[in-house]
Amino acid sequence: MRYTKDWTDYELIDCTNGEKLERWTREILIRPDPQVIWKSEKEHRLWYQPSAKYVRSRTGGGKWQVFKRMPEAWQVRYKDLIFNVKTMGFKHTGLFPEQAVNWDYVRKAIRTSGRDNVRVLNLFAYTGGATVACLKEGASVVHVDASKGMVQWAKENAVASSVSDGDVRWIVDDCMKFAQREIRRENKYDIIILDPPSYGRGPKGEVWHIEDSIYDFVKLVSKLISEEPIMVLINSYTTGLSPSVMKYILDDIITKEKGGTVQADEIGLFVSSKNQVLPCGSSAIWTLE
Repeated sequence: MRYTKDWTDYELIDCTNGEKLERWTREILIRPDPQVIWKSEKEHRLWYQPSAKYVRSRTGGGKWQVFKRMPEAWQVRYKDLIFNVKTMGFKHTGLFPEQAVNWDYVRKAIRTSGRDNVRVLNLFAYTGGATVACLKEGASVVHVDASKGMVQWAKENAVASSVSDGDVRWIVDDCMKFAQREIRRENKYDIIILDPPSYGRGPKGEVWHIEDSIYDFVKLVSKLISEEPIMVLINSYTTGLSPSVMKYILDDIITKEKGGTVQADEIGLFVSSKNQVLPCGSSAIWTLE
């Protein structure tokens, strides 16, 4: 499992009984997590002193219970990257801190490529963590997400990280339709990043089910790989889409045609009070090496 201990503004303090106890700078949040099925004692004192807690409703969804005065939005820093976060309507904050290991991986790949013209396509790009990371290394990025609000948030993160003047296109669109148009335009990319949701809808009501769509989508996206590719990265939070499944897909579509290798594993977060690691998702990375 890959994880980082380089966070200072974020900390996973503890996790038990379906919940995570987290520090986001000074704010202490309790959020649900279906992976946390163990039921150890809540020994850490901050379990009983949170700033806010997200409580699920029996009828679906849920709401934040706020116990202490806290800002409507604030910033967290990871190395030289700065992100805007806030408590959102469905337990999220606008940032997945476990993705820091993938930001580091992509940044290193751009640096070690020795190239100053690396082209990146970031699909299902959300609030732009990977986009900002790539812009920091001088890459050009096409950032695509179906949500206008998330693309605007990503722009604000680019401003916060001082990369808003980088070579970036912000696209609000259905990712599959955008990829199809890019194929017709014969555009190619050296790095392609996919972070698809388990289920979603495009701006015109397009329906996405990851298990039904991911193979055909990777096949489509493979046509956008440049003649001098660096990597294709897929990330998933869907339980049924294991690292081995994603590796099989990448090998079957990309490795078979272009050679190279696929690294596939879980990504996680270090639990500071227990010296353990919480699995948070899966990634598979194809490289030509």
